[in-house]
Amino acid sequence: MTASSGAGVPGATRSDTVATVVRQWEAVHPDLDTGPMEIIGRVNRCAALLQQAEDAPLRRAGLSRPEFDLLGALRRTGHELTPGDLARETFSSGAAVTKRVKALTERGLVERRGDTRDRRVAHLRLTDAGRDLVDGLLPEQLAYETSVLSGMDPAEQDGLAVLLSALLGRLEGRLGAPRP
Repeated sequence: MTASSGAGVPGATRSDTVATVVRQWEAVHPDLDTGPMEIIGRVNRCAALLQQAEDAPLRRAGLSRPEFDLLGALRRTGHELTPGDLARETFSSGAAVTKRVKALTERGLVERRGDTRDRRVAHLRLTDAGRDLVDGLLPEQLAYETSVLSGMDPAEQDGLAVLLSALLGRLEGRLGAPRP
């Protein structure tokens, strides 16, 4: 499959950044199948561009994406979480969670409570200010995502969601497995 073939979409010609990269690789290595690059490259490029734009409101609020993800995990689960729970929820290391929780606690967005039976365990929850911040930022983020997807009809959006879910499921099932 070549970058300009538009396979799967009759009459489509691909002219995005990834198509250019694929054409360049095909010129250097015409014997290699660059088909996977057409998908993975586009997923990566879309993710980078989406995150860059979505992070603008977070930067204005003085938050990093990982800090917002931590606050979001506390908000969407609706109950206290331990640092270990947050590490699993946000796909972060324990050390990274500890650092973020410290910063967010200092800002008054997260509270920690010691466990009554085990002093080594902390329970974390959002403060009212943390909940208000997440609740204020989330609609702005969702409005941006809605505008990005507005060029696709609902069936295209559903189809893309199904395909990405299948890919994500495969990748999540292979976490920790060595690369071939």
